[in-house]
Amino acid sequence: MSTAVHDRKSALPYALLLTLGMAATVGGALGFEHIGGYIPCALCLLERLPYYYGIPVAALAAASAAFGGPAWVTRGLLLVAGLMMLVGAAMGVYHAGAEWGFWEGPSTCATSAQGVSSNVGDLLGDLDAKRPPSCSEAALRVLGLSFAGWNVIASLLLAAIAFAGVRARKA
Repeated sequence: MSTAVHDRKSALPYALLLTLGMAATVGGALGFEHIGGYIPCALCLLERLPYYYGIPVAALAAASAAFGGPAWVTRGLLLVAGLMMLVGAAMGVYHAGAEWGFWEGPSTCATSAQGVSSNVGDLLGDLDAKRPPSCSEAALRVLGLSFAGWNVIASLLLAAIAFAGVRARKA
C-alpha cells in the first residue's frame, strides 16, 4: 500500500472528529438559541459562519479519506477547515474582549433573531417586553466564560484537530 493511502486513511479519524465537533459546537449554540431562548447578538451570528462553512469542508475531507481520494485533497480540506476555525477563534477573541471591556465592540449590534415579532402590531409590545442583545454584554457566563469565550476554546481545539489531521501519518 502506498504512503499516500496510509496518510489518507490516518486522516480519517481526525476529519470525522472535526466534522462531529463542529456540528456539536454550532448545534449547541442553536440549542441555546431555540431551546434556551438566548437571542444571539450580531457578533454571535457572525461567529457561527466558520462552522457553517467548515462543516461541509470537514465532511468532504472525511469523504475523501474514506473513499480513496488523494491524500493532498484530504489534507488540503483539513487545512482549510483548520484555518476557518482559527478565524472563528479570532472572532471569538474580539467578541469576548468587547464583553470584558478590553475594547469597544461594534457601534451597532442588532439582530432579527427569533423572539422579536415581524408583525407591526406586536412590535411595540415586543419593544416593551424584549431587550435586543448587546455585543458588549454576555448573556450567560459558565465557569467565568461567555459563549464567545467558549467559542474561542472550541475553535482552537477544533483547529488543533484539523492540523493534527493534516500532519497525520500511519506508522
